[in-house]
Amino acid sequence: MVTSEDDLSEARARAGQAIRDIGHAFAGRHATIEQLERLSTGLETISAELWPLEVRSREQYPMTFESSADYPQGRFEPTYDDRPISGRSSPWGLDLELHRHGDEIEALVTLRPGHEGAPNRGHGGIIAALFDDVFGYVLGVIRKPAFTGDLYIRYLAPTPLHRQLSCRVRLAGQEGRKLFITGELTDPETGTVVTTAKATFIAVDPEMFAKLTAERPAPPDEDH
Repeated sequence: MVTSEDDLSEARARAGQAIRDIGHAFAGRHATIEQLERLSTGLETISAELWPLEVRSREQYPMTFESSADYPQGRFEPTYDDRPISGRSSPWGLDLELHRHGDEIEALVTLRPGHEGAPNRGHGGIIAALFDDVFGYVLGVIRKPAFTGDLYIRYLAPTPLHRQLSCRVRLAGQEGRKLFITGELTDPETGTVVTTAKATFIAVDPEMFAKLTAERPAPPDEDH
């Protein structure tokens, strides 16, 4: 049976969604010892099947900023399915719904049981990761590859779970290679700004990414 890249991508996206869902079900529901033992056995079995397979890494998928950055106005899909926070196949993803409004990016997100920090509130580290990922889409809007230089988060109010929030970001300015990006996380239901963020990204020559990839050592063997 011949498998196309599209078929494989869709299968990986489905698996990523299933992994995220089982994580939230595990965190958000009581389970019996029998259910937990079945869960452990199933996960351990598939993990043992996967680890001997060929190594897979992002460096196998070139970062083509110029060709992938022309996001349409309105809703668009993530540029890379394994992108940790917004990728369809990411086990750690937040299931973001991405939109472009002019030169701003908006990510709609609903935090789930696995994202809980304080009781009934989103974990601050999850919010920081959300901003870092969504800020990256601004680089696509302005078509400049860059690395995160610093990231500042200000938590203004508790972040609610189980209802849609809006993370909206944009380029605020530029000084040489420094790109200043700002944003806020808002609860549309109440109009409350729960978090603000700002970051400095350092623009780099696209060839630098290739150089870093070439110099990167091979991943170590995992002992499982």
